[in-house]
Amino acid sequence: MEIMQWKVGIFLFNDVEVLDFAGPFEVFSVTTKEDGTKPFLVKTISENGQMIHARNGLKVLPDYSFDTMPKFDILIIPGGPGAREREVHNENVIQWISQQMDVVELMTSVCTGALLLAKVGLLDGKKATTHWASLERLEKEYPQVSVVKNVKFVDEGKIITSGGISAGINMSFHIVKRLVGAEITKKTAKRMEYDIEI
Repeated sequence: MEIMQWKVGIFLFNDVEVLDFAGPFEVFSVTTKEDGTKPFLVKTISENGQMIHARNGLKVLPDYSFDTMPKFDILIIPGGPGAREREVHNENVIQWISQQMDVVELMTSVCTGALLLAKVGLLDGKKATTHWASLERLEKEYPQVSVVKNVKFVDEGKIITSGGISAGINMSFHIVKRLVGAEITKKTAKRMEYDIEI
């Protein structure tokens, strides 16, 4: 059954890297079909639904908490200092990601968000990537993950990981192409004035 509108959830937390979530948010939000309909509905979630302070002080009020959020088709786990230093040790978040894996169509990460997926065990036996500065950590702490370097993203079917910061935009375009086709993806990239090979 084809999904008429994909519900995209973006996880937010204190010290999240801004472009890690804002890039994918923009790509999915801007995407529009020929008939003017939007194939993606993008919402944000934090653990408790309260305002988060992203990296460098940007304040963002999420749409939902873990308790109030609807079912999402696509989940985006961004990175940043908050991911690699704090959320990776947050058992509530790790358990939540594990539970979401059972219900989403696509589980994705940007930058060091891959560390959270690895902590859950979702990347075991799979290829994955992360920010270049954290590739060694991913290899060392999670030896069961096949770490791929010098790529923007790695598509393993239900799980897609992407490199640092702006690479989340490339991954998002890849998902748009996979789900709604190359032509709509090209038009979205042109609208955003983003150079990408489709």
